[in-house]
Amino acid sequence: MADYFTCFSLVVNLPTQEAQDYAIELHRQASGANQGEDLPKGFPEQLTSQTEDWQFEVEADSPASGHGIWLYSEYGGIDAVCAFIQHLLQRFDPQGRVTFEWSHDCSKPRTDAYGGGAAIITAQAIKTMSTAQWLADNNNAG
Repeated sequence: MADYFTCFSLVVNLPTQEAQDYAIELHRQASGANQGEDLPKGFPEQLTSQTEDWQFEVEADSPASGHGIWLYSEYGGIDAVCAFIQHLLQRFDPQGRVTFEWSHDCSKPRTDAYGGGAAIITAQAIKTMSTAQWLADNNNAG
């Protein structure tokens, strides 16, 4: 039996300690919902549907800007982390932009196990691409 992994790690800069606290608390609430707890009143509606895919961790980080969060996972949650980052941009940095990459890996050699992707996130849009889709789109290119 093989174990499959989807890994990513990135730091998102935030403007204040309050923004950092908000992000960590929001993650705690969504993680709880992923484990079967009820979402609290006032939880952002656009993130409600993402809690099922909430497979990542969040920790306080102190980048050069002074406040931030470190987001990481070995188990995926790409759609949820993109929505979470977009929510934070909408709330705290409407002109901001966050980019990151992820990898797909496996504990044993499998033909369908390797690859990855990338995301560009703004307050207005989330754009993602996977290497598998890129290869499929360009398979017949000359």
